[in-house]
Amino acid sequence: MRITYSRELALKEFLDRNNIENFIPMRYEYVMRREQRIRKLVPAIHNLIFIRATRKKIDEIKEENAILLPLRYIMDRETRQPIVIPEVQMRHFIAIAGSYDQQVIYLPPTEYSMQKGDRVRITGGVFEGVEGVFVRVKGDRRVVVSIQGVMAVATTFIHPSLIVPISEE
Repeated sequence: MRITYSRELALKEFLDRNNIENFIPMRYEYVMRREQRIRKLVPAIHNLIFIRATRKKIDEIKEENAILLPLRYIMDRETRQPIVIPEVQMRHFIAIAGSYDQQVIYLPPTEYSMQKGDRVRITGGVFEGVEGVFVRVKGDRRVVVSIQGVMAVATTFIHPSLIVPISEE
């Protein structure tokens, strides 16, 4: 879902109060406050929030908050329907994007798709069990997890001994 004017944290607060599962990719950033450099957790991609709910429930949220928190579906350009992310794909995405690691790189969906890579599974470390595409990004070997038409996220450097190829099923 897209929310305008960087109000994703206000929407997250509303969703959390109403026990609606949601996720915002976050990262640490240094900001200046009263001439001091402070490390602050901020959204990695502004105006983006993932919500796990039925279409009916999301429509209710949109109507209820139409003026204060204008919410828009991210549409699939081919089907002209809201994008629905498969459960497994979202779990893998959250495993990487939820780490707050400085080395995690967020990519537009088209940037990594130009490169060919094998489907792989990470067998050890903090990203154990995550499946994605093995590519080189900024000179390092990384595993990219993509959410079709929305974005992709690349892990930190992954040692080749922690990666096994998986076959397309």
